[in-house]
This record gives sequence, structure tokens and C-alpha cells, in this order.
Amino acid sequence: MILHTFSTLGCPELDLDGAISLAARHGLHSLELRTLKATTDLPAWFAENYGTPAGLAAHLHQRHVKVCAMDTSFKLIGHDDIDLSMLELYVNWADASNVPWLRVFDGGKTGNAAEIADMADTLAWWRAHRIKNNWAVDLMVETHDTLLDAERLHRLINKVPQVSILWDTHHTWKKGGEAPAVTWKAIRNHVVHLHVKDSVSKPSPNGTHPYTYVMPGDGEYPMSDLLSALKADRYDGTISLEWERMWHPYLPELDKALYHARQTRWW
Repeated sequence: MILHTFSTLGCPELDLDGAISLAARHGLHSLELRTLKATTDLPAWFAENYGTPAGLAAHLHQRHVKVCAMDTSFKLIGHDDIDLSMLELYVNWADASNVPWLRVFDGGKTGNAAEIADMADTLAWWRAHRIKNNWAVDLMVETHDTLLDAERLHRLINKVPQVSILWDTHHTWKKGGEAPAVTWKAIRNHVVHLHVKDSVSKPSPNGTHPYTYVMPGDGEYPMSDLLSALKADRYDGTISLEWERMWHPYLPELDKALYHARQTRWW
């Protein structure tokens, strides 16, 4: 059974309880945490508001909500020691609350063999530290910067066969120019989490993209093709509405987007 959720990137004005209440209003029982009260530094926010990882875990347990992922800003390519330390800060918070995944970005510019080797080296560093420290949480790599089509994704999969992928279905379609069914066929055995959103082909109001995000179901994204491909393979992972209101404040409130998606049976 597919687990539907949303990223708190879509409601940056809310704190954790506000996001939990929003999920409850829409019959959702999990959260993907990216921002809380307009910050992406989740470990610092957790420490300020809950003190310890155990305090956060107790708070979530009382509210009967599961966090399916914590989203970091870490990139497999282009990080430094400070970035590595920041990534490790997430681990105790995630493990205490039984969060299965930390999101990291691919990074890079080309996705060529050298960059794939860099990604593989970083993932090998992570695996070694995870085993050494007995961490439960693991990394999922988002198709964000360079992993935008099946060919480049295959390079990473061939290099790191155990890699887990967060497939941003809009990025590979719009930026990579690849039909969802084609990408899915290439990576289906590695996908643990999906991001979905919709857009039309006109420049965004803030000038950051050659496309504009719109209400789910009102745009050009071939959602029915994606759902058919997932259904055919009985995908039972997570689908998350990544409503990028933190970066695109022209977007309506996430509450309205979730309501629209439900009313139109978009996802």
C-alpha cells in the first residue's frame, strides 16, 4: 500500500505540531520533514524545542505520527568537513524517532564517470560509519542536480548497487526530458520515496525556473502515466507532495494544494 505524505517545505511557517495538525486534517499519518518555522536546520530546531532526541521521540509518540524522512541539505558531491558533521547531527534525532531515511542530494554538474565515482566514495564513507556506529537510519539520494535521466542513474546504480533513491518525478521529466515510465523502469528496484508536483511551461513569477508550479492536477505533469507504472509494479513505498512554497512563496498554502489533490483524485 502506498504511503501518502507531504514535505514540510510546503508549510515553512508551521512548527512541528502545526504540520502534524495539517497532516491529520487530510487523513495523512506521516511527515517528511524539511523545514520547521522557516529553518532548514532541523537538529538545531529540535534541540531548542525538545532538548534531546528522546524528547522529540516522546513528542511524536504522543501524537501518533510517523516521520518517514528527514531532509538534509547535504550533497554527495561538493561537501566539506562541516557538511559531513552537519549530516551526522541528524543521525541521533532520526534514530531516536525511528526515522528510516535521511535525504541527501546528488550534487555535481554533469553526472559523468568522475562525478559518479565521487558519489560512490561518499556513499562508501557513509556505509562504513553507519556500520561502525550501528546507525539504523540510512541515506536516500534525491534525483536533483545531475541524476536526471535513466542513463546517469544507471551509472550510479552500477557503481553502488545497494543505493536507495528518492525519485523527484518532476525533475527527471521536466529537467531531464524523460517520460516517467522510462525512468521508473530503469530505477524501480532502488526507489524508496517519490516526490510529486505539477507545473506549466511558463517562467516562474520569481524568475528562478522556466516553468511555474501549479495546483496538483492543473498542470502538464503526466501523473496518470506515473501512477500506471507504479501500479503495474505494485509499488508500496512513499509518495510525497513536495509543494515548494519555502522557495516559491507565490504558491498557495499547502492546505489548499492538499485539498485540491484529494478532490481531483490526482494522486
